Amino acid sequence: MERSIIDLHTHSTESDGTFTPEELMREAARVGLSAIALTDHDTTGGIAKARPVAKSLGIELIPGVELSTTYEGCEVHIVGLFIDENNEFLCQKLAEFRACRDSRNEKMVEALQKEGLAITMKELLAENQDCVITRANIARFLYEHRQIRSIKEAFDRYIGDHGKCYVGRFKVTPMEAVSMIRKAGGIAILAHPVLYHMSNTRLNELVKYLKDVGLTGIEAIYSTYSTSDEHFIKRIAKEYDLCISGGSDFHGENKPTIQLGTGCGHLYVPYSVLEELKLHL
Repeated sequence: MERSIIDLHTHSTESDGTFTPEELMREAARVGLSAIALTDHDTTGGIAKARPVAKSLGIELIPGVELSTTYEGCEVHIVGLFIDENNEFLCQKLAEFRACRDSRNEKMVEALQKEGLAITMKELLAENQDCVITRANIARFLYEHRQIRSIKEAFDRYIGDHGKCYVGRFKVTPMEAVSMIRKAGGIAILAHPVLYHMSNTRLNELVKYLKDVGLTGIEAIYSTYSTSDEHFIKRIAKEYDLCISGGSDFHGENKPTIQLGTGCGHLYVPYSVLEELKLHL
């Protein structure tokens, strides 16, 4: 892979990836990335761990975060890039989000136990120390302890949005997430909008609202996009004068078909994307 290639959406073991922040930087070097954003869910804890390794490998590390929000009943993700991970306001909000996740996880584990599955919070925490536990961590635990046949089964039967053990959690609006990221000195990106399966009218409405409160970019390049998906989002970006962003949404073995930098095999995010984003800092 050429060294001009970048990846602006990745996850480590600090949230629901399977590579530690340090391992993720070494993988970035192995596949030839020139820059990478670490965008774990609701935590910036991996950035300080990744930074010295990235520096030693000559890789540009963009500090980031991914926030889960709700818009009219639909889960929408906002990625923050170039954030100050030590910003007091952001750290306080992320701590609140993690506390909410913890309460939700306890309720889902209790529901899973009632379904006859062998899982406890003590065991789950022991196998996921110092990280934000998400549904992906719960699914992997069940799979590795032979409670289910596949990680997909965990979501389909139990903890997916329509699963019998699913528990919702408090989420901010996408507009509030954009504001949080801006207050932390970062730029806000609407993550993988194609995945929300919104009508064109509804998506345009959301983008307009977000643009009005400071949205900088939109993920027009993403692992699972078709060519027509990419063209569609690029047209929206042009209409609303938004920057283009892109990334693999790499999670390691938790999304085994997605590789760092290349996604499902055809992902290509050039360094010029990062250069354009930097103009808006």
